[in-house]
Amino acid sequence: MANIEFRNVSKRYDDGPLTVPGLDLDIRDGEFMVLVGPSGCGKSTILRMIAGLESISSGDLYISGHRVNDLPPKDRDIAMVFQNYALYPHMTVFDNMAFGLRVRNFPKLGIERRVREAAETLGLADLLQRKPAQLSGGQSQRVALGRAMVRDPQVFLFDEPLSNLDAELRVQMRSVISRLHRQLGTTSVYVTHDQVEAMTLGTRIAILNQGRLMQVGTPLSLYNDPDNTFVAGFMGSPPMNLLPVTNDGRHLTCALLQLPRADLAGQGAKLLLGLRPEKLVYAATAPANWPRLSGEIELVESLGAEMLVHLQTGGAQLVARLPGLRVFTPGETLQLAFDPAAVYLFEVESGQRIRTDINPAGAASC
Repeated sequence: MANIEFRNVSKRYDDGPLTVPGLDLDIRDGEFMVLVGPSGCGKSTILRMIAGLESISSGDLYISGHRVNDLPPKDRDIAMVFQNYALYPHMTVFDNMAFGLRVRNFPKLGIERRVREAAETLGLADLLQRKPAQLSGGQSQRVALGRAMVRDPQVFLFDEPLSNLDAELRVQMRSVISRLHRQLGTTSVYVTHDQVEAMTLGTRIAILNQGRLMQVGTPLSLYNDPDNTFVAGFMGSPPMNLLPVTNDGRHLTCALLQLPRADLAGQGAKLLLGLRPEKLVYAATAPANWPRLSGEIELVESLGAEMLVHLQTGGAQLVARLPGLRVFTPGETLQLAFDPAAVYLFEVESGQRIRTDINPAGAASC
């Protein structure tokens, strides 16, 4: 196993802008770090720099305390699982998994033992003599995982390995990858744009935007205690509602509500109020002292046990996650309420969180 340290690492392609501008990040020994962010945010570039497939323009990268900027990929003791399974079509499952060990001149008995152990762990023991064309997508991805496992590397790298699978297989493979990490304890870095994958797999998550590290922390700390509007909007499905409000030092006001807040006298006149969809409840079931708001229903997304209700009022829009026990009609007016302690506040221009003595219930430090 190994720890990975980025020290002011930057990446620039030719004479273009910085793809990764000055990354500082510590990945701990044995943890499962997920790099998450929108397409083009630099997460795959960071992964490829760890692997040695991309050069580092400036800064230093350390693996297990050794500077590896100029170390070739073959000497880094890293195994990588790609979005494309990259299996040799003319080889059996056994030969695909054994190939990397054979080119390293591992003894035959050692190869046999490692491949069969990995195959048992991944449920491939009965498929070792099949060719890739005879496998399903999930089986092919397990072969790719097994090929990495038999190497017994100090670091596993995963570059969006589940994006080619359908929804049910993605759930199954998330379980397989999570179980493997618990069994092996190998330092792992996983790239995805899917925040559900990030939340369910990561020991910690690093959220990136345009190559910059926005926040790093455990899944729950990022969800409960975001530093900025980007993290608040990225973590959670559907994302946090962000409403422009006016601050007069006594109240926060918008078309939807008026909320007493005397603790914001020193803040700007324009703020953003954040409220997660699941924090909105039916007004009839809420305590009398909770603030109320009402809106016209635009859309209802039924999810079985729950539903997402999209509301509009006075030019503002928000989404509520509610129990799926009622039938609503677009155009109907719905009254909701929320715990005032569940409100987040952000600066408008910078998007940075405004931290006060009143913080959302359940907020945790990153």
